[in-house]
Order: sequence, then C-alpha cells, then structure tokens
Amino acid sequence: MAIVEKLKRNNGLARLYRLYKRLIIRYFYGLKRVHPTFNIGGRSKISRDLIAGEYSYIGNNCLIYPGVEIGRYTMLAQNVQIIGADHNYDLPGLPITFSGRPKLKRTNIGRDVWIGANSIVFAGITIGDGAIIAAGSIVTKPIEPYTVVGGVPAKFIKNRFNDNEAIEKHKRMLNDQVLKNVRNKPLIIDDNQEKSDLHA
Repeated sequence: MAIVEKLKRNNGLARLYRLYKRLIIRYFYGLKRVHPTFNIGGRSKISRDLIAGEYSYIGNNCLIYPGVEIGRYTMLAQNVQIIGADHNYDLPGLPITFSGRPKLKRTNIGRDVWIGANSIVFAGITIGDGAIIAAGSIVTKPIEPYTVVGGVPAKFIKNRFNDNEAIEKHKRMLNDQVLKNVRNKPLIIDDNQEKSDLHA
C-alpha cells in the first residue's frame, strides 16, 4: 500500500494532509472564494473566480471555465469539463477566430450534485440541487433538481428519489446546518472477493 494511502487512513495525519492541501488550493490555484473544506483530487485547470461550497470536490484533470459556482457537497469526478459558449459564430463574413467572444454566462451547479467522469457541461447551464450526471454525458440544457440524466446530449433517465416525501427530507438536510464530515477513506479492494469471483 502506498505511503499516501496509509497516511489517509490515519485520522490525525489525514487532518494535517488536508491542511496542506488547503494551502495548495488557496495559493497554488489562487482560489480565494472556496470554502475551507473544498477539496481537489489532483491537478486541474480551474479559473481563479470559482465559488465552491462546503465539502465540494473537484477530481483530477478537470477544466473549469470562469463564472462557475458549485454548491455544498457537490462532486465532480475526474476529467469533467465546464466549457464552451465562448466564441461568436454567427457573424457573416468573419471567421470564428476573428469574431470575438460573447459575454460568458454564469454556470450554477447546485448542492449535492454528482457529475460523472468525462462529462462536459456547457458554460451558462444551471444544474439543480441533488442532480446526478452520468459519466461521459454532455450537458447542453438546464437540469432539474433530483433527476438522473445521461447521454449525448444528456437526457432524463429517472428521478433520484421515489417520492415527494424523500425529496422534502433531502431538501431539509440541504437547507439545514452543514453536516459533520464523515471522511471518505480510500477504497479497499477485497482480494478474497476477487478470488471467489474468479472461481465462480
């Protein structure tokens, strides 16, 4: 097991490691408008004006344009891009490269949103609280709260919760005080399970 993984499993050392990462986030990335509990899972290209709420997370190798806000508990997996809508293309007689850029609209990603790996979200889109974007999706339109979407372009797959009572319970949690962090530790692969699967 790698040394970093061992450190992450030790709660006391993990706190020091998170403090170190916070310093990197604040000074290396220049992110001054993110909550102290915001975290990054690896190197990414992130605009310095990012606004990020409590316990929000951006995975490795993401590309985040200016004007983006993500809510508390929201997770972006690796290779997510929030891009686009940054070139004029409808000016006859001018190539796109000379046509300038429109004013970039803000991108608002709600609370407790999960955006799967390798997804692309067009700049200026709003994604509602509690939504889930399947891996590899391209989001070109606003996404309703508490829905699961996927595909190219992303389309409705199902509701995240089965009934309004569950939605209301989740809304109360999101509007209440920030939950105490229960730290995610690294995944442990059960070698015995793998061996039994191979013999099945």
